[in-house]
Amino acid sequence: MNILAIETSCDETAAAVVSDGRTARSSIVASQAALHAKYGGVVPEVASRRHLETIGPVVQEALAAAGCTLDEIDAVAATQGPGLAGSLLVGFGYGKALAYARRLPFLGVNHLEGHIYANWLIEGPEPAFPALCLVVSGGHTDLVLMRGHGQYERLGGTLDDAAGEAFDKVARLLGLPYPGGPHIARAAAEGGPSDLSLPRAWLPGTFDFSFSGLKTAVLHAVRAGRWSIPTIAWEFQEAVVDVLAGKTARLARELRAAEILLAGGVAANARLREEIASRSPVPVRVPPPHFCTDNAAMIGAAAYFRLALGERTPWEADIFTANDWSRVGRRY
Repeated sequence: MNILAIETSCDETAAAVVSDGRTARSSIVASQAALHAKYGGVVPEVASRRHLETIGPVVQEALAAAGCTLDEIDAVAATQGPGLAGSLLVGFGYGKALAYARRLPFLGVNHLEGHIYANWLIEGPEPAFPALCLVVSGGHTDLVLMRGHGQYERLGGTLDDAAGEAFDKVARLLGLPYPGGPHIARAAAEGGPSDLSLPRAWLPGTFDFSFSGLKTAVLHAVRAGRWSIPTIAWEFQEAVVDVLAGKTARLARELRAAEILLAGGVAANARLREEIASRSPVPVRVPPPHFCTDNAAMIGAAAYFRLALGERTPWEADIFTANDWSRVGRRY
């Protein structure tokens, strides 16, 4: 089954052709990072207007890169939410209209579920269940137990800033460009241990996260003027990674998970990958960096397994913007 997938939840216009949920025949991403960099973050109205300009050409490029035409497409999928309303409307509406016109099955996919399914685009055996999924991105930080296709239980998440959001905000405090994650990682590579000690919010008795206090501590460190940017970046990254890796590994051990699946843009962080792999009691699966950040191939992978379960999205369905795991999968 060849699925044409579309992703426009934030500031990337993406399209892909995915075969049988495992093979990305093409994956095209038109980034808006340079457009929003001067604002220090994504401007929703600017993002949605750029999506309108690029969605058609990006879909055509994805088909061409896959070496196929619409006649060879068996279904269409698009991100339904969560995300920016204006951005979601462009991709979801385009995908639904295309499927309707071609009389093809259509499936709206939860963006967070898509991130998890990036792990199915890795060569080799499929992930084993039950899998503990750590979804870490600019807007989301969630620990989710996946017992099977369409079966999820959210066990913890951030109470304030998402991990990626914290990276972006701290980068701004340090005078580093947007997006913050890669720039903090580069600065941290030039830093190391010092007398600076930033807090870890362990929140005993829960598997939730909190990064707002850490962000405030960085602000005080910057104002103190005693430490260099690489030193602060190193300690900040270590604080985030310590909590993410520590809680994920402990929960995997308690649940006797078969695997840990990393997902989301922050999963591209080399230090996080390294630390979770070293602490985990079970195998850790991580997509390549280009499938960690927003892309449409992950949406196509998730859609394949939904379609295999007989699911379809009604034509009257609309987008949703909130992080709502009750809208993902069959609850049990």
